[in-house]
Amino acid sequence: MTNELTKQNNPYFESSDLSLCSALCCHGYEIEKIIKNNSQKAIFLIRKDGKLEGLIKKFWAHQLKVDALSYFNFLKEIKSRIYNLH
Repeated sequence: MTNELTKQNNPYFESSDLSLCSALCCHGYEIEKIIKNNSQKAIFLIRKDGKLEGLIKKFWAHQLKVDALSYFNFLKEIKSRIYNLH
């Protein structure tokens, strides 16, 4: 029960999906922290707000529109941040 409560009160959305996070960055969100766990997978933390959940739903429903060049540039930037983590 404590874990569920903690997750609900967590001010960050956590995801390891690079594509989703790049699309969210195109909509003005910032990856505030990247955590690299033991499996070499990166977890991205994005601050939650009232619009985030709707954008995520649109992304998974293939309805979220982004500028292609911005998406590609954010993708490169995020990858660079991952590879520069120690």
